[in-house]
Amino acid sequence: MARPREFDETQALDAAVEVFREHGFEGTSATMLIQAMCIGRQSLYATFGDKWNLYLAALRHYSSTETSAHLATLRESVDGYAGISAFLERIVQEAYRGCLGISSICEFADTKPDINQIRQMAGHVLREGLAQSVSDAQVRGDISAELDQEYVVDFLLASITGIRIAARGGSDPARLESLKKMALRALR
Repeated sequence: MARPREFDETQALDAAVEVFREHGFEGTSATMLIQAMCIGRQSLYATFGDKWNLYLAALRHYSSTETSAHLATLRESVDGYAGISAFLERIVQEAYRGCLGISSICEFADTKPDINQIRQMAGHVLREGLAQSVSDAQVRGDISAELDQEYVVDFLLASITGIRIAARGGSDPARLESLKKMALRALR
């Protein structure tokens, strides 16, 4: 009979996400993961198989959690433009923590189909949420109706990537705030 799991898998994945987002896949050792996750080596391998499968589970968990938080931020405002502004503010506030999604792109480009699938699924959901906010803002006249909605979404996603990378590169909070303001100004 198998022993019951003695740890909370969600908490363990949260801890793994933090290690991977700070050190990447290659820079993370099994020892680092075991220590951060507060589990034994055997539990890590019995539950997740190996470091690669743990990375994929952590990326799925992170993508789901972050996408849900992004969508909640977009929807909590009374209008699309305010939602986009709050969304960008959330990015600025979280930027120094790094992004496991962006990190996975920087580390693996598009060479790993399993990572691409995770990224595409999360990206599709986020794109839809952003597109709805853009559409709402265009109807209200807060974003120029002349701007193609798909290109606006592309621009916003590129902006958040730029903000996150600027933060990881050492930009100060004022610089990140100015990047956010420039992105919002470009939508008018």
